[in-house]
Formats: sequence, structure tokens, C-alpha cells
Amino acid sequence: MGHPPSRQERQKRLKTRALPLVGVALVAFVLGAIKGCPGSPNRDAAESYVKAWQEGDYSTMHGLLSTKSQEAISLERFTERYELAEAEATLQSIESSDAEGDETNAEVPVTADTLAFGTITQPLEFTFGSDGIAWQNSLLFPGLELGEELTRTTRMPNRAKILADDGQVMVEGPAEAREYPLGDSMIDVTGVTGTPETEGGGPDLESLALGYEPGATTGISGLELAFNPRLTGTPGGTLFAKPIDGGTEGEGRELGSGEPAPARPLKTTIDPDLQNSAVANLGGVSGGVAVLDTRSGFVKALAGSAYSVLQPPGSTMKIVTATAALETGAATLESSYDYVTEAAADGRMIQNAHGEICGGTFTEAFAKSCNSVFAPLAEQIGPEQFTATAEKFGFNRPPQVWDPEALARVNPPTPTIPEADGYESDLGVSGIGQGRVQATPLLMASVAQAIANKGVSLPTPITREPELQPDSGPVRVTSQKIAATVADLMVAVVTSGTGPAAAISEGQVAGKTGTAEVGPSGEVDAEGNDILIEDAWFAGFAPSDKPKLAVAVMIIDASGDGGTVAAPIAGAVLSDGL
Repeated sequence: MGHPPSRQERQKRLKTRALPLVGVALVAFVLGAIKGCPGSPNRDAAESYVKAWQEGDYSTMHGLLSTKSQEAISLERFTERYELAEAEATLQSIESSDAEGDETNAEVPVTADTLAFGTITQPLEFTFGSDGIAWQNSLLFPGLELGEELTRTTRMPNRAKILADDGQVMVEGPAEAREYPLGDSMIDVTGVTGTPETEGGGPDLESLALGYEPGATTGISGLELAFNPRLTGTPGGTLFAKPIDGGTEGEGRELGSGEPAPARPLKTTIDPDLQNSAVANLGGVSGGVAVLDTRSGFVKALAGSAYSVLQPPGSTMKIVTATAALETGAATLESSYDYVTEAAADGRMIQNAHGEICGGTFTEAFAKSCNSVFAPLAEQIGPEQFTATAEKFGFNRPPQVWDPEALARVNPPTPTIPEADGYESDLGVSGIGQGRVQATPLLMASVAQAIANKGVSLPTPITREPELQPDSGPVRVTSQKIAATVADLMVAVVTSGTGPAAAISEGQVAGKTGTAEVGPSGEVDAEGNDILIEDAWFAGFAPSDKPKLAVAVMIIDASGDGGTVAAPIAGAVLSDGL
């Protein structure tokens, strides 16, 4: 079954019925007509009210009320009443016909399309004050009479299964008792069901609009949340109009009814073996693992906080910096650098990890992860080009995993990098993945995917259903030649640099290690210096000659650096995947 459109979708669709400028002019005409202009002001006002409702324009609706009515019900309360009534009725869209009426009354035939109760065609009855529409409860839904309100009984269908890419069942069963035939590692992707939390303790309007009663179990994280409407299917039940001061739930005049219908299973892009590997190799520590198909961009596995936690990416950011340096000519493969322990950038001295002496060719500087090279290099690239390149890789943009409605539902954090004029003496450290650069494993896996895919960054959908995929398309980050050069630099990291622990027998791994300082631990070493909390990172792909999988690993508050802690995890996951 198709998933019900969100309020935003419904409003967008209904806007084709009445252009905004025409609506503004019509409202102006109506307000003038009510005050004595010739024509049919009451009918016009009633029609304008319904057209504004089709647009979801509660402000215009409220503005068409009489002065006395506007004083009696605030715009905020007015909007709340309509949103609650629409959710109760599972309203999806409305259509209307021409109004009929006289000096004191008007009637607009309205057809309401609901998710659970079918199509309801009833009149909307209007009465008028001296200078506008008189507000009354019956205007909340077609067919309501004075002194009535909506109530309903609903029956929910079985919740849809979520399938892996090969068709195996990742999760199934009713919302209250979901089961995981492939094991609990699938939960890192599917998420869980539960009772949604709402601000102020009010009803969850989206769940109510899907047919759930307040407090019912529904999707609250992962795919269960992102695609909750799709997994819910079509509810059934009966919608009633009942006296406000009498009767119980489910009693009153029947306005519409429908039968529940389950949704078909949701097929994802997840590889069960890779998902099990990612979760097992992460080992329950704080952090995340993301695995992508390099050729399609599809998400193959997500473990831990793969997209939900932002951290500085450390030296994995040097993939971006190297790309920008080669693009601008700030560096070439023929460039060479002094062997030093530190270098000036951002008006201060930037040290290499552990104070090591580092330098040599551009390839050696990348393989050994020389901060003394890449921090000054970021300054040579310049803020405009550095930010532009990072944004092509996906910084300052929400993750491209879901359709816009699911993205809004999940509301993940956005990986960030300063705008060109916002570095504030942090450009150099941004080039080594520190400062105010923030990323997720999913983004850094996408960075690796772009290099593996000959310089083209792809969206990262998690479902095979086109309507549930992100709206974005491919982005050419850099030329095929520069992408190949950066890929060679990443191979050197594993063969002769900081990442040999990522090496596997199934193929050559190309990657980049990273270690990010995130703050003091509260402890000091023997010399009285602060001991810093460090995150360990690795981003890469394999096989380097014919890339199939891209991976990124982040370990928060790690026991060692990226080459020691994150690289072995990445290698193990790639090995299992290949």
C-alpha cells in the first residue's frame, strides 16, 4: 500500500488548485466585499476559507473570521484545533465546489479524502457576523453540526516487514512485539518501535493521522521511524460526529468508514553479512561504522552511531584537503616538504602526532599523516576553495539517505565545516580535521566512495523504493585524474604509512587513518600535562583497483590512534564483505 502523504506533500499538491497571488487578491476582495462592496461576499468568503484550508493556510482562514471571532480564538489555538481535527480524521486532502448562500449563511460542498475512513462528501456550513465569518466548532470538518466533535474507532493492520537486500527478513511482527530473525545486529539499522515522545506531552499528530491512538506503539528510531507511514499500511475504522457534551468514544453519527490493509514489505539495501560484521567488529564500544557500495552509493551496513553523532574526523579529513590541494595546484606529486616536528598555521605552531618528525614527498606526507604539511596546505588552498571542495563531498548538507519527509522525521545532525568567511583562524586545523569540522562515519564513508567512484559522489539511499530515496543526484567532486591520484595516496597509507592494520588478503585497501583530539579527559600525565580524549578514525575502500565497498570507522574515546584502533575494524569489515 502507498504511504500517506505528509502535510507538506498535501499542501504542495493542493497549491496547484489555487495560485498564491490569486488567493491574496481574492482575500482582499472578500474583506472589501464584506464591508459593503457589491457581489456575493458571504459565498466568496466561504469559498476563500476552504481554498485557504486546502493550502494549509490557517493564518488566512483566521483572518477571514469576524473581529469578534478572532478575539474569541487566537490564531495559535485556531491552528491547533484544525491540526488535531485533521489528524483525528486522518485527512489527506480536500476538494470543494461552489458555495451557495444568502446574507447570513453559506454552504460549501466539501469532499474529504481520509486515510482510514474513505472519502467523505459533506457540506461545510458557514454563518456570518457583521464583518466576517462567525467561528464555530462545526467548521473543523465537513459534516459536523453545531455542538459536535469528531471521534473515531480505528483498527490497525499488521506492521510491514523490513527486508534485507537479498530478501531475508530483518524485522517482522506487530508493532508491540517486533522480532529479528537475522539477529539483534539488524536493530542498528531497523531501529525500534515504542511510544513517541512529544513536546509538552500533547498528542503525536503524525501518529494520530496514521490511525494510531495516543500512546500506541509506533516507530521511534531508525527505519521504523524514517519510514513509519510506509510500514504502517492503511488503517481502518469508523469516523463519527458526536455531541461535545455527551456520548462516549465511537458513538454518534457515522461520517465514514474503511477497512485496514497492510503494507507490502519494505526492501532495503542492507547486506546482512556486512551488517553483522559491522556490529560485531564495533564490539559495543561508542562509535560507528558505515559501509557503502562504491558504484551505487547504497548503504550496505550501519552500526552504532553511524550517522547520529558528530565528531571531528581528524586526519581522515586530509582526503578532502589533498583533493583541494591538487585541484588548486597548491600541491602536486612532485611537491616536497621539510622534515619537521611542527609548522606554523593559524598564527600558531601545529605539531605532528606525538611530536614525530614528518615530511618528504607529497605521497609520503599523506601516508605518514603530516600535520606539519597539511595544516599550512589548507591555508595555501584558501578558505573559498577548501569549503567548496568539502561541500561537494557532502559537508554542510544533511545525509542523503532518505526522502525529504523521512529526513525531517529522523532529523539527523548535519556534518559541518565553516563557511569561507567563518574560519576565524581555524583554516589550518580544519585541514587536518580539527577545529570546528564535524563529521559522521557515514559522511567519511561517502568521502571515500567519491574517490573510489572516479571523483563522483553519489547519494546514499537505504531502500530500493525510488519514492523513498533522497531527491539529490550525483556530484562531480573532482576530476577522474585527481581522484585516481588521491586513491594512490590512500593506498600508500596502507602499504607504507599509518594504516597497515587495515590490510586484508582479499584485495588492496586504500584508506586514511585519523586521530582527533576532542577535549581534556580530566586526567594528567606524569609531567602534569592534560591527557586528551581522542577519537580514532579510518576511512577507505577496497579493492583499490576495482572498488566495491567503502567504509568508515569512528571510535569515541579510543584506547589508541586511528591506525591502531579503527584501521583493524575497517579491514575486518572489508574482508568479510569481499
